[in-house]
Amino acid sequence: MATSGGEDPSGSASSSASALDSLPFSSGNPRIEETRGVVLLHPEPPAASSSSLLPVGRKPRVCVPGVPNHLTYADFGRFCASWASHILETRIIRIDGVEDQYGVLIKFDTQSFTDSFYMSFNGNRFSSLEGNVCRVRFVEDVHYTQLIEHAHSSVTSSAEQPTCPVCLERLDQDPGGILTTICNHSFHYSCMSKWADSSCPVCRYCQQEPEKSSCSVCGTSENLWICVICGHVGCGRYKGGHAIEHWKETQHCYSLELETQKVWDYAGDNYVHRLIQSKTDGNLVEYNFYGDHSVDGMCPTCNGDAGISEALLDSKMEAIVEEYNDLVTSQLEKQRNYYESLLLEVKEDNEKEIAAATEKAVGIKVQKLQAKLDKCMEETGFLNDIHENLVKNMEMWRERIQKVKEREQAAIRLKDEKIEKLEEELRDLIAHFERQNTVAEASESMSSDINGSTILSVPSESSASSNSSIRN
Repeated sequence: MATSGGEDPSGSASSSASALDSLPFSSGNPRIEETRGVVLLHPEPPAASSSSLLPVGRKPRVCVPGVPNHLTYADFGRFCASWASHILETRIIRIDGVEDQYGVLIKFDTQSFTDSFYMSFNGNRFSSLEGNVCRVRFVEDVHYTQLIEHAHSSVTSSAEQPTCPVCLERLDQDPGGILTTICNHSFHYSCMSKWADSSCPVCRYCQQEPEKSSCSVCGTSENLWICVICGHVGCGRYKGGHAIEHWKETQHCYSLELETQKVWDYAGDNYVHRLIQSKTDGNLVEYNFYGDHSVDGMCPTCNGDAGISEALLDSKMEAIVEEYNDLVTSQLEKQRNYYESLLLEVKEDNEKEIAAATEKAVGIKVQKLQAKLDKCMEETGFLNDIHENLVKNMEMWRERIQKVKEREQAAIRLKDEKIEKLEEELRDLIAHFERQNTVAEASESMSSDINGSTILSVPSESSASSNSSIRN
């Protein structure tokens, strides 16, 4: 349970444990097997805050301690039908000291639905015509203290039932949860909701305790006889003799002894009941003796021992046959569980082998892919080196080409300059030749005019410069 920060954990745990209420209970068929235990309940909240204050550290398990005996399993199932899909387990218990009521232990799947169930049903009536009020208590824990096994108990009754006796399906396949009756037989909740009787479908044990009868005249509860004609209850002749007095007054000659369930005929003064209840297993066996008795079965000289012995022998034989059938059933169930375990082991081994083979194949494939990846990485590195070298060579050739272009451009410029100079010199030379021709023509014409005269030519600046350039 939760503790606050400033408290001692051990002290709080001890105080919380001491605050829990203990509810002793029992379950099982008293003729065969009986289980005893104690339910630890959280204390009820105060009346003013019962609808809002919930116990701290509660668990998804509640107890309904006061369910009337006349409410069958189906009636209680309809009472809490809206929460049936969230119920994991329901167990019917017999509360010590309470005769006309039984308790119900309910386990839910979540805490929220447990709180909702508590809020919805705590303090409400089971029906509009019912005077009893439903009380819901939170359960802290359930302790089983004692297991009482009686003689001639069958194996089937004490062993856990793997399947539902009604629908023969496995108990863990129903979403509505499991219902365990007061005789410790487990069923599907949905199967028991259709069972209108308060008895168990397997052993017919009824959760309703039989009412204690008493003599209608003196009120004693020992050696009672009931008239099978009118139902009058009276005591035997060794108590008050009111049963035989009733026969004398009414002439109702048949009377049933409540303890042994045998019918006495007052007129014939003998037992006429042919079926008695065996004390070994509770089954009805045939009683084959019809001897005379002088009293209500209390005669000390009764010679009906042979019939009783025969009936007990038949009952023992039936018990042996039933026990043998139960033993065979249990052995077959063990064999089925054994072979199911073998199949489960084989399935697990196959799964392990498949997983190992898959892991091995994946490892081999990963190794191959890793080798291919390493090879590709190596080739990628080689190609990267070649690329770097090619890039360096390309840069170097670009520089060389640029230098060649620059030299070509410089040579072209020099050539253009030379061509321009030569063209200028050519033009000057052509002009010089033209002037010389002009001067020669002019000199010839003048010579014809001036006879005997000599004309001296004066060199011009252009001719001097041209001559000097030619010499150069």
